[in-house]
Amino acid sequence: MLHLLTNIDLAAVDWARAQFALTAIYHWLFVPLTLGLAVVMGIMETLYYRSGESHWLQAAKFWQKLFGVNFAIGVATGIILEFEFGTNWSNYSWFVGDIFGAPLAVEGIVAFFMESTFVAVMFFGWKKVSRGFHLASTWLTGLGATISAWWILVANSWMQYPVGCEFNPDTMRNEMVSFADVALSPFAIDKFCHTVTSAWIVGAIFTVGVSCYYLLKKQHVDFAKRSIKVGGIVGLVASFLALYTGDNSAYMVAKTQPMKLAAMEALYNGSNAEGLTVVALVNPFAQPDYVNEQEPPMRLAVPYALSILATRQPDGFVPGVNDIIRGGYVQHNGETALSLDEKMSRGKRAIANLQEYRKLRSEYSKDLDSKKVIRMNELSTSLKADMPFFGYGFIKEASQIVPSIPICFYAFRIMVGLGTLFVLFFIVVLFFAYRKDILSARWLAVVGVCLIPLAWVASESGWIVAEMGRQPWAIQDMMPTWTGVSNVSVSEVFTTFILFVVIFTTLLIAEINIMLKQIKKGPEA
Repeated sequence: MLHLLTNIDLAAVDWARAQFALTAIYHWLFVPLTLGLAVVMGIMETLYYRSGESHWLQAAKFWQKLFGVNFAIGVATGIILEFEFGTNWSNYSWFVGDIFGAPLAVEGIVAFFMESTFVAVMFFGWKKVSRGFHLASTWLTGLGATISAWWILVANSWMQYPVGCEFNPDTMRNEMVSFADVALSPFAIDKFCHTVTSAWIVGAIFTVGVSCYYLLKKQHVDFAKRSIKVGGIVGLVASFLALYTGDNSAYMVAKTQPMKLAAMEALYNGSNAEGLTVVALVNPFAQPDYVNEQEPPMRLAVPYALSILATRQPDGFVPGVNDIIRGGYVQHNGETALSLDEKMSRGKRAIANLQEYRKLRSEYSKDLDSKKVIRMNELSTSLKADMPFFGYGFIKEASQIVPSIPICFYAFRIMVGLGTLFVLFFIVVLFFAYRKDILSARWLAVVGVCLIPLAWVASESGWIVAEMGRQPWAIQDMMPTWTGVSNVSVSEVFTTFILFVVIFTTLLIAEINIMLKQIKKGPEA
């Protein structure tokens, strides 16, 4: 891997990142609706199974049709996303393929096989299997999709919090030493819970929004009222769960990725009893001068809230960007944080020791020498100690480890702000659905329709925070993005980028058209 880095064009790195981001953003347009509608349609079919009332069967079949359209397009984009690890990120795949490939393999063999099997029974088995077996197939389809998300998020979480592995200098690869540590990482558990519950919110907003459209058109009114009740309950429960899991996720970020938290808060210089920023005048078009600015102008914060969020103590110390660069503060584990200079020094030492080890190993295979064996053992021991900082050996200056503060800051506030709006909306819509005549609240139906695209804005914003906040790392502290890319030309990546834009946009337009036709057609009698 090391000898390839001198041949990599940084423009190719930027286009490879852009292509992967494009694919991930398009893919995530479909995934949350799949996970969210799986719960909605499962609940509706359960109500039909328990009551035998035909209107619940009608509702279940309608939402299953929309689920099926979305599911098919999501599979197509997801497959392409996994292939890009081999085409554009071959150095990354070589370096950590033994670890990263395991959860993706489990996802493909177990979870995808499970959901693709039962989805056929769900769509085509209404009159061919018993009601109980069909209900089980519906829930197992949703469970398979959720398990699929679990293994993908395990892989993503390992990139942000690498555990359960050791670097083998003989193979030049990180190798898994504990599958349980990788699969059950606390970072992965929190990320999965928060991601899935936020996906349920998307499904609930979609369900309520489409039902509000029927109320505005005065069509399928009884169907719409029932769907609003189910969607509203799912959405409200999911919103509170997302609030709880989001708090846990933020705490994990504070422990393992303090620079991400500092960027999310535009926190340049940390302190004890730090407040959580509500609004601040951060320039959205340029990286702020965090070295000389004390804090962004016009900052309004909730006292003590950030310290409670990050340390679980109202007077806890939260490091800012400059503190992380300088080091010297006490971390969550009680150890003193190293400065960036020390991390870079240890990273460069790890690279030099690895190069010497590889050279001696090559010579040793031809010339049996006990002195070389002793030296190789010394290098291996030193390399193991410095490996957590291996990636810092490729860092040239401090600005490289600071993610885009404006993107992280505003994306986080968009996500939280819309999430708060959704909670209020679900409370109001359930109040009208159960206590008032929802047909009299035309304004509420208009709001419900308008919130549909905002659900995706909030969901995508969350992923932007998660992925942009960990830059420049492909693997936290171990591999910067520019060391993981394949040795490909700019023209090759640019051409496929344009091709993917055309293909994905065409698929998205096709899905929206099919969904709109199904919605306009309405539920079957």
